[in-house]
Amino acid sequence: MENQERFAEIRHRQVATNGITMHVAEQGDLSAPPVLLLHGFPELWLSWRHQMAALAANGYRAIAPDLRGFGDTDVPTDPAAYTVFHIIGDLVGLLDHLELPRVFIVGHDWGAYMAWHLCQLRPERVRALVNIGIPYLQRTPSVKPTDRFFKAFGDGFYIRQFQEPGRAEASFARYEVSTVLKKFFSIKMDNLSAPPGMEIIDFLEELPSPLEWISEDELQYFAEKFQKNGFTGPLNYYRNFDKNWELMAPWQGAKIEVPTKFILVKRDIGYNTYGTEMMVKGGGIKEVVPNLDVVSIDGYHFIQQEKAEEVTSEILSYFKSQT
Repeated sequence: MENQERFAEIRHRQVATNGITMHVAEQGDLSAPPVLLLHGFPELWLSWRHQMAALAANGYRAIAPDLRGFGDTDVPTDPAAYTVFHIIGDLVGLLDHLELPRVFIVGHDWGAYMAWHLCQLRPERVRALVNIGIPYLQRTPSVKPTDRFFKAFGDGFYIRQFQEPGRAEASFARYEVSTVLKKFFSIKMDNLSAPPGMEIIDFLEELPSPLEWISEDELQYFAEKFQKNGFTGPLNYYRNFDKNWELMAPWQGAKIEVPTKFILVKRDIGYNTYGTEMMVKGGGIKEVVPNLDVVSIDGYHFIQQEKAEEVTSEILSYFKSQT
C-alpha cells in the first residue's frame, strides 16, 4: 500500500522517438524545470523513485525513461542498434517530443556513460549534469577498449564475458530472474572478475537477507520487466564498446563544457581496481570536463537507491546553484 500511494503521482506514457517507442515515467509539474534521469544496468526508471519524488517536491519535473532495450521500451533485435548514437538519438528525440529545448540531467552507470556523451555531442540541450559513479573515460585513439582494458582482467572479467552473444544470457538462465537481479544488487566488491572457468553470475553472491534499500514489491517489478524481455537488449550496450570507440573518433579530445557535478562512490565497482579514484582525484577527468565539482559518498554501486537522501541532496543543491 505504501508503494502504491508513493507512486500514485507518477505519470506514464509511451513516446515515439528515433524509430522506437520509449516508456517514460514522470513526476512533478509539467511547467517546472525538467530533469532527465538515466538509469544503468540492470535497472529501470524505477531506480530513480526516490529522486523523482524529491525533485517533484522541490519544484522540478522528473523524467525517467526506460532506456532502449529495458523495461517497457522497445527492444531492437539487432545488436548493432545499441550504439551511443542510437541511445543519444533516442534521448534527443524524447526531448523534442516533449518540446524541451534544455534539461538538467542525472546519470548512473550506463546512464552516466550516455550522459557524458550527450553533453559532448549536444551540449546546447543540457543546463547542467550530475553523474554518478562512472567517470568520463578518455578515448585512447590507438587501442580499442576490448584490447586496452578488458583483456587485462582475463576471461572472468564481467564485461569480457558479456561480449559474446548468448554467453551471459545462458548463464543467467540457470537462475530465477529475481535471483539474477539480487546477485547484481548485492555487489559489494571492487573487481567484478570471476575465477578461471567460472561465469560471473555464478561467482556473484546473493545476500541471504533482503536488501535494505529495495522492497520485495519493487524487486518483483524489476523482475517482471526483465522476465518479459530478457537481458539481451541491456547486454548489447556492453557489446558496442568497440563500435562506440569507432563512432566517437571525430570528437577525440573534445571537452565537455556543461557544468557538472560528479558523485564519486567510495566502494563502487572499480573504485580502486579500475582506477576511478585516481582518475577523479588525480585531476585527469578535468582535462576533458573543466567545469567540474566532485563530491564523495560512502556506499556501493546502486548508490541512488542505497543512499537516496544523500544523493538527492547533492542533485538538488547543484541544480539550484545552476539556476
